[in-house]
Amino acid sequence: MNLRKSFILLGTAVAFFTQAQDIPHLQKKGTATQLMVDNKPFLILGGELGNSSASSFQDIERDFPKLQNMGLNTVLVPAYWDLIEQQEGKFDFSLIDKTINQARTNNLKVVFLWFGSWKNSMSCYAPLWFKQDYKKYPRAYSKAGKPLEIASSFSKNVLEADKKAYLELIKHISDFDKDKGTVVMVQVENEIGMLEGARDYSKEANAAFNAQVPEQLINFLTKNKKELHPSLSEKWGKQGFKTKGNWQEIFGADLYTDELFTAYSYAKYVEELAKESRKIYNLPLYVNAAMNSRNRQPGEYPAGGPLAHLVDIWHAGAPSIDILAPDFYDGDFAEWSSKYKLHNNPLFVPEIKMTQNNGVQAFYAFGEHDAIGYSPFSIENNSETGSKRLAEAYSKLKELMPLLAKYQGQGQSKGLLFDQKNSERIINYDDLKITARHYFSLPWDPRAKNGNVWPEGGGLILRLAKDEYIIAGSGIVVEFEKESEKKVIQAKDLGEDGFAAQGGKSQTQTVWNGGKRAGIGSVDEVSIDENGKFKYIRRLNGDQTHQGRHVRIGVDDFQILQVRLYEYQ
Repeated sequence: MNLRKSFILLGTAVAFFTQAQDIPHLQKKGTATQLMVDNKPFLILGGELGNSSASSFQDIERDFPKLQNMGLNTVLVPAYWDLIEQQEGKFDFSLIDKTINQARTNNLKVVFLWFGSWKNSMSCYAPLWFKQDYKKYPRAYSKAGKPLEIASSFSKNVLEADKKAYLELIKHISDFDKDKGTVVMVQVENEIGMLEGARDYSKEANAAFNAQVPEQLINFLTKNKKELHPSLSEKWGKQGFKTKGNWQEIFGADLYTDELFTAYSYAKYVEELAKESRKIYNLPLYVNAAMNSRNRQPGEYPAGGPLAHLVDIWHAGAPSIDILAPDFYDGDFAEWSSKYKLHNNPLFVPEIKMTQNNGVQAFYAFGEHDAIGYSPFSIENNSETGSKRLAEAYSKLKELMPLLAKYQGQGQSKGLLFDQKNSERIINYDDLKITARHYFSLPWDPRAKNGNVWPEGGGLILRLAKDEYIIAGSGIVVEFEKESEKKVIQAKDLGEDGFAAQGGKSQTQTVWNGGKRAGIGSVDEVSIDENGKFKYIRRLNGDQTHQGRHVRIGVDDFQILQVRLYEYQ
């Protein structure tokens, strides 16, 4: 091979690699997984449109400017199979193009949600020609033999029809947007799972259930035996970790074995779409899950969906899927989000109930779990007050983005999320004890005791150096002390001026054992530019720091505070 040909081949390889890197993609950074857009870490400050809000040009044109004003940088948008392929084999992507163009006009990125064979378990977004030909495109059956409005994942015809339309969509997105990069991720199907039972009882499904558990799954579980989700490890272990047999012989005869079977079937189905999709346009892919909350059993929630306790089944069946993402509607955000930030799964919240607390929850997700993104549902219907509140939160998170991206995966950030029941968190760094509380733990705001439910307070703490921290969010109070200190006088015993709230009370003293104390050197409210540089806004001191006793942000504000500490004795 001559030198000229060598340079040509090298140039082609470099161009291909550069192009591949320019496509939105995921990359690991320490314990975090980052979404890279334009080769920079990108946090999705999102909102998901309501199910029918991207089905007309007028709605798209009306809503997208509102989303930009709300502070979003990304919108999650349904892509409807029934509108894309109203006639079999004829594809109309005009709504997709309209969405992408409106996103570009309003400086937004897009995540498309493929409403294909399943949406909230049901096959309601399949085209009419598909629904009517139930012999060619069969349904799942209940245990009683009732056909369900749920396409069977065991039908090759169902898979091929769905896959054909989905791949046409991906090809169109590649052709229309690859050079612009407006579309940054794709969701495959929507809240997959079986209802009215934990599995399909069609003839094909019954045959598969009674057959040997696929060798591919057994090999995966055996290889990853030490890292399996505790619930799966326990279930398999009770059967002696068998590797030969049908589903009940290996996992036991109960409803949860039915669910494992269903999960593997759905995962294998989704993998057929995902692996072919990547050959066309290698965007990040995820699946979303309706929660197994409220003490519901499999089939009362969508059984077999990409839930945390099924993560290993989904990874075995659908290795081309990047993320199992939860949809949250039941409160207790801190507990539920922790179930989905796993050693083998990053946290992305593509759908969550829209409330006044969304902003502080987003801060918590990024601070505690290095989240990829956060997205309230039916975002276009947010109230004026809710829109303003979310815009304030997202504005500060946009400023924090370069700083968070720099420190993600290093264990230097913590999330804060408080309400009346859970109002305190203690964090330790070396010999420093940080106590964070809800703002209403201070007695000075009359709303703390007026009988109303507290708004959630939350934010994040980012450690920049041994004596330097970023504290950001809303409705939080943070104190610093050395582990050896014995704190006696509480904030509730003092007025806002730092003097005793009521005279005549004895002030308990303890013997000081020596050693250094932690002091607050300065608290500056700052903004942060796109390069991560701080811009001074104002110094907070005196009453605003309780005369140097704490750092606080009120429930009505979102702020970014740069805190410097010092030691003394």
